[in-house]
Amino acid sequence: VSVPEQGGDKLIPEGLCNPGQVYTVSRGKNGMIGVFRLESQMLPGNGKFERTGLGSDTAAKEASSTAFNFLKANGKSISGSISTTLTNYIVNYQDLQGLGMTNTLALPTLIALSSIALGKPIISSLAVLGEISISGTLIKVEELANSLQVCQDSGAKKVLLPITSAPDIGSVTADLIGSFNLIFYKSAEDA
Repeated sequence: VSVPEQGGDKLIPEGLCNPGQVYTVSRGKNGMIGVFRLESQMLPGNGKFERTGLGSDTAAKEASSTAFNFLKANGKSISGSISTTLTNYIVNYQDLQGLGMTNTLALPTLIALSSIALGKPIISSLAVLGEISISGTLIKVEELANSLQVCQDSGAKKVLLPITSAPDIGSVTADLIGSFNLIFYKSAEDA
């Protein structure tokens, strides 16, 4: 059968998602690289951060806490209208391919929280790659070529990449690189 694939089959859909919805590609608990979806809500409150979908995964919880703590400390440098004291945030994490939850969640969580806090959706068809440490240091993407292949297979048209991964671009085929609009970030706030 030679049927063009339908957009609905893609894990990372085309078009704008709701604010606070982010797709990230990283290594799952079983060692395979896959797609994870974050969906966020913001409610009036007193600065609570709740997570669903992580179960008892300590490393994943720590990574998401890193994001919220970073937002509390640096939110004003992202936007003056982000509040972490008068609102409660809920992020739901979904392992779209059953690989076991990734613990590379600080950066995607930070982007999801910023998106919902500002009421602005992220760029359409975007996969977020990379991670930040608790101090905001960028951590480059392991296995960049494999990660980009998963992005392509999942329907991503744009990829957010840490500038620390730029030297690894040479290890990726031109065809694969050419299938995306690569967007580099040089800091967590930049992302």
